[in-house]
Amino acid sequence: MNATKTLTIIGGIARDSLNRRFFEAIQSLRIDDFQFEVFDVAALPFYNQDLELEPPDTVTQFKDKIRQAEAILVITPEYNRSYPGVLKNAIDWGSRPYGENLWDKKATALMGASIGSIGTFGAQQHLRQVFAYLNAYVMGQPEFYFNASGAFSEGGSFVSPQTREFVQKFFLAFKGHVELLTGASAERKFRALGLDRSSEAPTHQSS
Repeated sequence: MNATKTLTIIGGIARDSLNRRFFEAIQSLRIDDFQFEVFDVAALPFYNQDLELEPPDTVTQFKDKIRQAEAILVITPEYNRSYPGVLKNAIDWGSRPYGENLWDKKATALMGASIGSIGTFGAQQHLRQVFAYLNAYVMGQPEFYFNASGAFSEGGSFVSPQTREFVQKFFLAFKGHVELLTGASAERKFRALGLDRSSEAPTHQSS
């Protein structure tokens, strides 16, 4: 299977965002099953229904990235037991205008890092509610709530071998989630048998 084209949205927009550092540490693991592409959602204007039919170029680019993505990865901080407004703004743009919800049926995974002991639990639960309404297929397990205090080396990688292992298991599960939704797992089994879809026996209907 080719690397899954994955639109990555990071809710931390500060220069030294903990969640940006988290993503850099993920990239240091060189997870070959995913091709990550980050879109800077801080560049999006505030959602405004008046702009829906003639959106700014940045919004058009964002929508194109969602369309092209085979999977969505959201990495969020937690503010006041919820996710940041910049993420809500991006989600709203991707769901509008009415009837053009681009999140529909997208294989999606949620992660987040904080310095709190329950590491973005509240933020992710709110995101799950919103994405459930938008019919995005959010991976249920494993969940990833990460207390990132002292978690990163000066070089940007994970300090703890246990954290590295858990991140790798998370993305292995996400790979399976994507394959289940896209049918890639079935295709791989066919190829392993030297077959393709066209070699399946035709279905005959009685007259």
